[in-house]
Amino acid sequence: MHLFKRFVLLTLIIVISSCSDDFLTKEPPGIDSENYFTDAKGINALLIGTYAMVQGSSLWEVSWGASIQNWTFGSGASDDAYITPEFTSSGDVHDIELWDVRVTNTYCEDKWQWAFGLGVFRANDVLRILAKTTDITQEEAAEFEAEARFLRALFYFEAWLVFGDYIPLINENVKDAAMVSNVNEAGEVLQFIINDLQFAWENLPDSQEDVGRPTKYAAMALAARSYLEELEYAKAKPLLDEIIASGKYALMPNFFDNFRIEKNNNIESIFEIQANVNDINESLNAEMGIGLNWPHGGDIGMCCGFHQTSQNLANAYKVDEQGLPLFENFGDTDLKNDQGLRSDERFTTANDLLDPRIDWTISRRGIPFLDWGINRGYDWVRRQPDGGPYLPAIKTFFYKYQRYTLSTTTGWMTGINANNYRYLRYAHVLLWRAEVAAAEGDLATALDFVNQVRERAVNEVVMGKVLIDSLPQSVYPWGEGTTDDDYQTGGDVDWEQPAANYKIGLYSSFANADEAMRAVQWEQRLEFATEGRRFFDLRRWDNLPNKIGGQSMAEVLNRFKDGDFESRQSYQLQNAEFTNDDKYMPVPKDQIEMQKGVLQQRPEYIDED
Repeated sequence: MHLFKRFVLLTLIIVISSCSDDFLTKEPPGIDSENYFTDAKGINALLIGTYAMVQGSSLWEVSWGASIQNWTFGSGASDDAYITPEFTSSGDVHDIELWDVRVTNTYCEDKWQWAFGLGVFRANDVLRILAKTTDITQEEAAEFEAEARFLRALFYFEAWLVFGDYIPLINENVKDAAMVSNVNEAGEVLQFIINDLQFAWENLPDSQEDVGRPTKYAAMALAARSYLEELEYAKAKPLLDEIIASGKYALMPNFFDNFRIEKNNNIESIFEIQANVNDINESLNAEMGIGLNWPHGGDIGMCCGFHQTSQNLANAYKVDEQGLPLFENFGDTDLKNDQGLRSDERFTTANDLLDPRIDWTISRRGIPFLDWGINRGYDWVRRQPDGGPYLPAIKTFFYKYQRYTLSTTTGWMTGINANNYRYLRYAHVLLWRAEVAAAEGDLATALDFVNQVRERAVNEVVMGKVLIDSLPQSVYPWGEGTTDDDYQTGGDVDWEQPAANYKIGLYSSFANADEAMRAVQWEQRLEFATEGRRFFDLRRWDNLPNKIGGQSMAEVLNRFKDGDFESRQSYQLQNAEFTNDDKYMPVPKDQIEMQKGVLQQRPEYIDED
């Protein structure tokens, strides 16, 4: 049985075991209902209940801020994307992209409640009850503990990404979690996470029969990422080397194989967040936290047009004659877009040389959007003047032929689908190892791993070239007598030609460590764009001697704001400014008030409390 399909059964077990109506058989006084779970079957049921929290949906207990995909904190707060499609859509989430977050921000509250009130609480419950269990083998107990500690480490790591060190460290032996302070010594949170992950990789198997359960290599990969957050390269290196040397993983043939539902749990996947649809009402076993991030306009319309990709990101995919990134001058001229044009006005797509990953990441006018037809621009964007010309990020979407089978048939967020989130994949490991090599001055290793990822990127390009010659300087409308069906059936499109002028080249060498690190940083952006990582990468790279290609995090984000926002969003965003005080989110004010004298606010936000 699929791991997450068991969640419904688990829910019934919990309801039955906690019910106290007279018509049910009562346990004798002093017997706790935990006894229902003190065997291998019961521990496994509790563990599955912990897995059910990973996605962040939690049966509406928490909302969008809890999404493990971090499209708000990790993507929309960066130069990859805009969070909101129009300025009146949501104040709290809009504040995140303005870098003006208040202590009452509900998205921060969601993330805190999800991480601690749901995730860590359930993982600790498993560990606490497991310690009381006698009807279980030593091997079973060790593996159950390893899975629970992996999950606890994951919840802590996700909280750490958002709140930094100002989080309470609560294990299964704590009697009163409400009395645990969130003030920690330097390095204490990282060590807490690593301790759990080390136990996990020492006790988990190399592979799992059930998809969705972690292996030893998943624990190693998450530990390596944790070390990288603190630039602990020497500690991450052996973990990454062991994963690579295991031979268990490889890059998928095509980049977009990592975002196709039929390619879930593939050879590149180290740990995936599983998603099921149409198994329970509103498909709550899918990732509900990204439910706002689907195309909103016209015949493709769903909900709600959030998480639109940025012009800065589009510019980053431009390449030179050798197919290499433009680096310093990538933003000097914007890649041509249809901003300010309606769908019935003439537009010709850009002819620049482009990395092919652009059109698997960004949906732009005149380019096929999976199998939904040619992107028609304005009509498919929720509000182009506010949100820009691009659709929401493609990677979490689905194909039209999968609608209502691999996407939800219930609820109002009709874009919810069965596309897993590849939380840890082999491309991460290769590029993290390349980063370690660049930091060490090992230019040959950095070159090898970066080129492996780039070489894969050219294997598949978006096909479907709009024939400009037959429709002079026009993509839409097709012309007199054509209909919307021409977007799906062909019309004046040659489906045997690439949709744009794609080119990608391999690096021949790196002159020095700074050049290698710049290439690694750029590659991580292009490969993982809109996957909720960019902001956190910028933050950790800000502590490198040469920072982000010679720029600080503040310089990167403020130049992005000046280039992207002022041309079409200046009346709302022209006064936005990123400072180092904006690197972490505040501890939720409500939480501090509930635990007065116990929890403390981050220093950057004390005046707001």
